[in-house]
Parts: sequence; C-alpha cells; structure tokens
Amino acid sequence: MRNKDLITALEHWAPPELQEEYDNCGLHVGDPEAEVGSAMVCLDCTEAVVEEAAAKGCGLIISHHPVIFHGLKSLVARGPVERTVLAAIRHGIALYAIHTDLDNVIDGVNGEIAERLGLKPVQVLDPRPDQLGKLVVFVPQDHVEAVRSALFSAGAGRIGRYDECSFDLKGTGTFRAGPGADPYVGTKGERHAEAEVRVEVIYHRPMERAIVKAMKAAHPYEEVAYDLYPLNNAHPEVGSGLIGKWDEPMGEREFLARLKEVFRLQVVRHSGLTGRPIERVAVCGGSGAFLLKRVLRAGVDAYVTGDVKYHEYFDVDGRLLLADIGHYGSEQFTTARIKRHLGEIFPTFAVHLTETVTDPIHYS
Repeated sequence: MRNKDLITALEHWAPPELQEEYDNCGLHVGDPEAEVGSAMVCLDCTEAVVEEAAAKGCGLIISHHPVIFHGLKSLVARGPVERTVLAAIRHGIALYAIHTDLDNVIDGVNGEIAERLGLKPVQVLDPRPDQLGKLVVFVPQDHVEAVRSALFSAGAGRIGRYDECSFDLKGTGTFRAGPGADPYVGTKGERHAEAEVRVEVIYHRPMERAIVKAMKAAHPYEEVAYDLYPLNNAHPEVGSGLIGKWDEPMGEREFLARLKEVFRLQVVRHSGLTGRPIERVAVCGGSGAFLLKRVLRAGVDAYVTGDVKYHEYFDVDGRLLLADIGHYGSEQFTTARIKRHLGEIFPTFAVHLTETVTDPIHYS
C-alpha cells in the first residue's frame, strides 16, 4: 500500500474541492508514493499522537483537523505545530487532513452524529451550489452499454439515494473523416451517417476529469463528441449540516439525556426548554453557529452543534432547543467513521484509532 492509495480513497469520498476557502485539507507532510504498512486516525494531530503512531509503526496519520492551518515561515521547534511537524518528519510519518471536505458530505462528520443518535438522515441542511454537472455523449449503438458502464464505474449517474441513472435518445450522427484520421466506421473523405445514442448522466463536478477520462477510454471513436453542462440543481448530499428525524418524538429532557449518554458528556449547554417534543433534529459537527439562521428557517425541533456563543442563544427565541455538545464532543466519533470507510475499501490494511485524548477543554 502507498500513501496515495489511501489518499485517493479518502478524496473519492470527500473531494478536496469541497473544503472551505479558509481550510487546508490534504497531504501536509510526506511522500504520496511512499509505502505504508499501517495508518493512525485522530481528531487532532499533536506531538503526542505522532509519538504514539511511531511506537505502533504507523507510516501515515489521518487527522480531521489540519495540523498546518496557517502558513509556516520556518520549521523551528517553537510551538506545538512546528514540533508536531518536525516529529513527523523525524519518524518518517506522513500527515494528511480531511476536514471541511468531510464536513460537507452527507455520510461524513454529520452522518456519524445522526447515526449515533439514531436519526434517519432526511436532507443536507445547507446544500452547496454549483456542485452538479451533466455529461452528454453520442455513442454508436453497439458501444452504448460499455460507455454507460464506464461512466457509472467512474461515479457518474448518482441522484440522491439512486445510482446508475442515465437517459438515452436515439438518433443519427454524421461525420466525414479527413486526412490522417483513423475512423472507427465510415470511409475517409466521404460523409458517413451512423445510428447513435445520446447518453446523458448527472455527475458531481469534482469528479468531472475522471468521468470524462473513463468515458473516452470506453468510447470507440477517435474524436468523441460530448458536452458538459453546469447545473443549478442543489446536490442532495453535499453541503453543511444535516437534518434527521426519529420515527417517534421524544421529550426534551429525554433528548438532552440521550446527548449526554451518546457523546459521553458531563454537561450539555442548551437554550431554554420549549415544552414541545423533539422529532426533527439538525446537526452540525464542530462550530455550527454560522448555520443558525438556516436552522431556524428549516423548522426543526432541535439543533445540535458546538462552540455556541452567549448571544447566539438569544437568537433562538424559544423556536427550538439549541444544544451545544462542544467541538470535540460533536466530532469525537469522526475517527471511527474514517476507519470504517477505509476498512470497507482495504479490509486487510491496518488502521488504528489514536488512544491519545486531544480535547484541550477540561471540566472540574
């Protein structure tokens, strides 16, 4: 196994193009071509985590939060970031971060929160625009299924919970092969009419290059006629936050007790009780107060996130129950999500969860 094999699998799940502008996802330290025998997953990559990984023989650390968030002008062991990076270099360990790109896919950070709470995912809370495209390609009839299968294998044709979605329209294409051409059908210098099928598929735009490459490889023509269209449709599985629901509503006290039990919390900060049952719940791992206006418009009964400030509790104004389970608390199970995902793809590759607790906040 090489670092880039694991990275490719992670980036197919959560494309780096989905990270926020302020973020710094990706490979921070190491050689993508280097062989790796095992990996460690953590929420925060600290010097202690690096030493733990080295002791366990892990050649790659996959963290949720980037260790290098802002630019470094030097690598002198002054602060925790520099010491962590130097320790990784000293032990030959690669560092990779999968942060807001994993926040922005429905089966990422927020999918894990919803699953732990027993919520059935309903929709992304704040869908991201400009994520979908449509590919139209004209294929001779005897190669339609080969091209369609190549498109599906590359990730095209997914619409919500459905995959292998496409549309066909039969017609006739014409062309004339010029000097130096090597036509699949027809005669050079003569116009040729060929029965073709117009195949249409929707795709996630970060996957466009791979999808076009796969389509061209499966297509028999020397020059492939195809179109790419940007779509204004919202991607149902890409964006910030998640709305889920229970089949049966529960009381607010029971809801708060469940939060404490599931996320192993000593305390949950929350707004005043509304006196209404909880059925539809919005969740956002990390610092999710930026979504509060969107949450209020969504008509949910409760919102679970972290890092809520004092004045933001006033904004709720009795319209829902706002529960702050902390930044670390809300994201602590992201590591298990990453490990499971890699295990499904590479079942014989060893992925360890760090035993180092990196929550910087303590309660007495």
